[in-house]
Amino acid sequence: MDLFSRSWTALRAAVDELSGQDWERPSGCAGWLVRDLVCHLVIDAQDVLITLVTPSESEPTVDSATYWDLVEPPTGEDPLDALIPRLAAAYGEPRWLKFHFDDVGSAAGRAAELADANARVSTQDKVLTVGDFLAAYVMEWTLHHLDLIAHLPSAAEPPAETLAAARASLEKIIGTPVPASFSDADALLVVTGRRPPTDADRAALGGLAARIPLALG
Repeated sequence: MDLFSRSWTALRAAVDELSGQDWERPSGCAGWLVRDLVCHLVIDAQDVLITLVTPSESEPTVDSATYWDLVEPPTGEDPLDALIPRLAAAYGEPRWLKFHFDDVGSAAGRAAELADANARVSTQDKVLTVGDFLAAYVMEWTLHHLDLIAHLPSAAEPPAETLAAARASLEKIIGTPVPASFSDADALLVVTGRRPPTDADRAALGGLAARIPLALG
């Protein structure tokens, strides 16, 4: 739960530091500008709020790693993916999107701090503990932090501890370690298809190279 707070606080700070031109730059999510990504983060924050108030009496069916499914890489044709840019554009000036993100984002952060880690919640037909749900979101926040700064070279990276935690989660999800020669950020970027592997990367990855990119959904 502490890592959730650290990763979310760092991501919110990165959004807060965006300049006027930054909102129109491409993000690390194919086909999305930075403003589109921030709009998606509003929906993510809403998901956190909704899930934390959706208790379940059932036994957990997933944990923080099995919460994620390996899916086909996005093509931009998914209706929700296509809806996000239209929603982002509807805000008009970035300050209105930033205001909504700040408002919903701070509420999601407070709700997470107040939640009982051992309580069980339901989302997407899955049941898991609050602790595992928030731990799963460390992956979401960390990947999207990298997406946010993909074309902002002076922006701060995610905290080292959350990068390490996201990498460890990714390795559990895919069932194999990423070679130690990869930094935590590079492991996340290359395996999830956010950065094309170099010839040296492919040689180091061995059999894993034939499986990437691996998208999480």
